[in-house]
Amino acid sequence: MAKRSHNEVQESLVELTRIFRPKDPRKFVKDYIRKYRVTGGYEDELTLLVEREMDKLNSTVS
Repeated sequence: MAKRSHNEVQESLVELTRIFRPKDPRKFVKDYIRKYRVTGGYEDELTLLVEREMDKLNSTVS
């Protein structure tokens, strides 16, 4: 995946995380990868990204 495309995927996923606030980050990422046909091998990295964003959201809400 090209660097620009990878950044766009990350930004999109962060935005969707803010909107939907998923309960299960791994399932959310799997659904995202399947729906948007993201190249394989990025699932763990994207899951960590979602988990970090959820931590940020939870810390600002409290």
